[in-house]
Amino acid sequence: MSALALSVLLSLASAVAYAGGAIVQEQVAVSTPGMPYAPLRRPAWWAAVVLNGLGGVLHVVALACGPLSLVQPLGALTIVFALPMAALFVGRRAGATAWRGAVTATVGLAGLLALIGASDARSPSGAQRVAAALVTAGGVVALMLAARATHRHPAVRSVLLAVASGAAFGMSSVFTKTVAVDWSGGVVLADLPSLTVIGVLATAGMLLSQASYRGAGLAAPLSTLTVVNPVVAAGAGITMFGETFRHGTAGTALAVGCAVVAAGGLVLLTSERIDAEETARVPVPARQAPAGGREPARHGEPARPYDPFPRGPLVPVAAPELHRDPVRS
Repeated sequence: MSALALSVLLSLASAVAYAGGAIVQEQVAVSTPGMPYAPLRRPAWWAAVVLNGLGGVLHVVALACGPLSLVQPLGALTIVFALPMAALFVGRRAGATAWRGAVTATVGLAGLLALIGASDARSPSGAQRVAAALVTAGGVVALMLAARATHRHPAVRSVLLAVASGAAFGMSSVFTKTVAVDWSGGVVLADLPSLTVIGVLATAGMLLSQASYRGAGLAAPLSTLTVVNPVVAAGAGITMFGETFRHGTAGTALAVGCAVVAAGGLVLLTSERIDAEETARVPVPARQAPAGGREPARHGEPARPYDPFPRGPLVPVAAPELHRDPVRS
């Protein structure tokens, strides 16, 4: 088996592991709304950590076997695996809009994958690594502040946290590829700062992804994360590793179009969740007043004054869950 084929196979296995971890994370988020980041006392959360860790190990090996621009976009298949797996194992069925959004985002990323060409791997300079780490940290903090400002809109807050998580995971993969390139050239000890950045970004990505599932379902945050992750990594691969788009200017224009298609898929996923939230907020309308302003007599009882909101037997209804802001908590 060639190194390229092995990297594809490992990437697919990694996507399945990540999908399983995301499903468990979403279930933990539903059952522990008061602990958005790290519900350490829940065994299920640790199972999600193990699944994500397995996905990460397979991803690292795939990066060692293949180019960054190939391995990262294949991670977008996580959402394609997650939706049917969630329906099969936990009965979490996605709506038609979510499926359309997931397929649209995946098609956009597949086009982006086909247009990015690999080149001879080269290690970024120390200044490039420092700049990438600082820009990523600043972006993640800005997204967390934006999520805090939109805490009244769980779907928007979730997408912002998922973008931050995807950026952290994407840059973690970039630094992983950097370390792999250095080690292939015999450089080991000089990569201790890069290994530290990998650990910090991977941990931040895990915690932010857990928070993004709270009150937002599975499809929207997971699709956002799986799209942002390869886009960030592909951009870094072009700027830091010398990877380029195929077919020159035309290929670059097509790549931009594919990115727009992928973004449109995310908009569909987000809009479905926002529509669900708005439907949950629609108040029950008051009844129309009967003629004469009095209720009709029933079973020999005297007529009563009209009450637009009559009291009746208590019927259990599904009330929208109240959530705390993960950034404030």
